[in-house]
Amino acid sequence: MSSNKVLISDKAAGKELELPVVKGTEGEPTLDIKKLASTLGYFTYDPGFAATAACSSNITFIDGGKGILRYRGYPIEQLAERSTFVEVAYLLVNGELPTENELNTFRDELTYHTMVHEKIYSFISGFHYDAHPMAMMAGVVGSLAAFYHDKMDISDPEQRQMAAKRMIAKMPTIAAACYRHHMGWPMIYPQNKLRFTERFLHMMFSVPSENYEVSEVAARALDLLFILHADHEQNASTSTVRLVGSSGANPYACVSAGISALWGPAHGGANEAVLNMLNQIGDVKEVPRYIEKAKDRNDPFRLMGFGHRVYKNYDPRATIIRAACYEVLDELGKDDPMMDLAMELERIALEDEYFIEKKLYPNVDFYSGIIYKALGIPVSMFTVMFAIARTVGWVAQWLEQSETPTKIGRPRQVYNGPTERKYRALHRRG
Repeated sequence: MSSNKVLISDKAAGKELELPVVKGTEGEPTLDIKKLASTLGYFTYDPGFAATAACSSNITFIDGGKGILRYRGYPIEQLAERSTFVEVAYLLVNGELPTENELNTFRDELTYHTMVHEKIYSFISGFHYDAHPMAMMAGVVGSLAAFYHDKMDISDPEQRQMAAKRMIAKMPTIAAACYRHHMGWPMIYPQNKLRFTERFLHMMFSVPSENYEVSEVAARALDLLFILHADHEQNASTSTVRLVGSSGANPYACVSAGISALWGPAHGGANEAVLNMLNQIGDVKEVPRYIEKAKDRNDPFRLMGFGHRVYKNYDPRATIIRAACYEVLDELGKDDPMMDLAMELERIALEDEYFIEKKLYPNVDFYSGIIYKALGIPVSMFTVMFAIARTVGWVAQWLEQSETPTKIGRPRQVYNGPTERKYRALHRRG
């Protein structure tokens, strides 16, 4: 808490209030408005909470103007280049990068918890064959509370840590099972001899009739995407997890709520929207026409995967994943007209003055969608991939909130409905 204060004066009421300035280690100063309502009788109006800090956190820092993203103080560029997803998961959950022994122990713990109860597979098999994988994920993850009800005392630090590790370990297993149900394939159990992303790809794509060799390029690209998507400060799904968690709800219910929020096309569904947009364009020859449509304010067409609400100049994750995108396409030898279309769209957008002036650069969703398609992951699974990675951020945020006494979330509103009116009997209406 800073010693600085900002004076607010209500001249009509003849009242004044000094609001304390809250300043973190980085980022904009924030006004503490807790006494605003009791002293001056006002609440604040901030649709979308774009100008409101709902919590204090030590996990992720973003500076959208400068294109900065850091996990626990470490630049995302360094983590993407030198680290692994499991190491980043340890960092986000525990606050520090692990020693070699700590990393090995953490990796072993995650590996130990990759299995799910056999009844989970029965639960998944009860969904309709063409159910959306995100719908299945939300239901199955929420149901975990029924399987681990004896270890859900959130006041116990050990049980909180156990729940966090279970969520990180089991999410890929559940995701792969949902995909295989959707495809009508038999379930594949996790192979603990494999690394995190290798194990997931094996559960996704292996079949009993032949050996499945996991591509090292694919596994590394997926690991990189998981690192980039692990956390992103107080976005819609993370704030949902925190809001549900503020009620004292179990961690599985909190993460299930986060999955549901992530499913929205304005949030986690953005990379799916990129592929749908490419399908709409259809052909490389059509790219210039659709570029012009995107420039026309009166045209409903929008380029998906360009620009970002938070990053005003460029998305630092996009810069990292762009190189990986080209590596995956080269190594896997994918000859896909859709890929050619995407690359042409990228080229024109990066050279066009309109997009340069408005800083509409390709974001992480643009490249991640292309990579997922190259890896053979269907569009319906794109948001599920996001959820696997973001689970780490969700449980880290939930743990942080659980360790700090927090009031239950209770946003206010501006009411615009009818004022008080008298009830009229049914026979006297109209």
